[in-house]
Amino acid sequence: MILQAEELYRFYRSGEEETRALRGVSLTAGAGEVVAISGPSGSGKSTLLNCVTGLDDPDGGSVRIAGRRISHLPEAEKARLRSRLVGVLFQSGNLVGHLTVARNLRLAQALGGRPDRAYLDELLDRLDLVGLRDAWPSALSGGEAARAGLAVALACRPALLVADEPTGELDAGSEASVLDLIRDQAREKTAVVIASHSAAVRNRADRVVELADGRLV
Repeated sequence: MILQAEELYRFYRSGEEETRALRGVSLTAGAGEVVAISGPSGSGKSTLLNCVTGLDDPDGGSVRIAGRRISHLPEAEKARLRSRLVGVLFQSGNLVGHLTVARNLRLAQALGGRPDRAYLDELLDRLDLVGLRDAWPSALSGGEAARAGLAVALACRPALLVADEPTGELDAGSEASVLDLIRDQAREKTAVVIASHSAAVRNRADRVVELADGRLV
């Protein structure tokens, strides 16, 4: 099993107010499996993804990726594991603004210790980014930035790909192409977890998990 998240709890406190973002959520994803997470806004989807990727620590429970615990570690250790094991694509994007698209991909491969120029070129081609390889992120449209961000997330052939609304900025044709690439990546034994409101994403998933009020439904 690539992803093992067990009994995750996450609470946020502001003064006397407490928000229970996650309440005992467990989630697994195996090699080659695409898991879609659905649920209304505020249901805990983004909090769950933050905990799964080690960007946030749960208040209870644990997360393991490819057998390695990523929760409750020093930040430097979590960042090292994330760069080698996890491809991350969130709504805010993951492009470094002062680097071109191609250099963003090369940076991701360098951080993960997996330089591979041929695979970089393949990603640019599959995501229709060849003509934008030397473009700055600020010059990209929303859809182009989403595709470039996905390329960065896949640059090191991660064991786990985690994406938050990866097709939200795309038209139907581009969405289909991106989902094809994600399915191809899953066939390379990558586990994929996607939070999305898109019916197309849910239809292409092997399994759909629904969250409501921080719990699995």
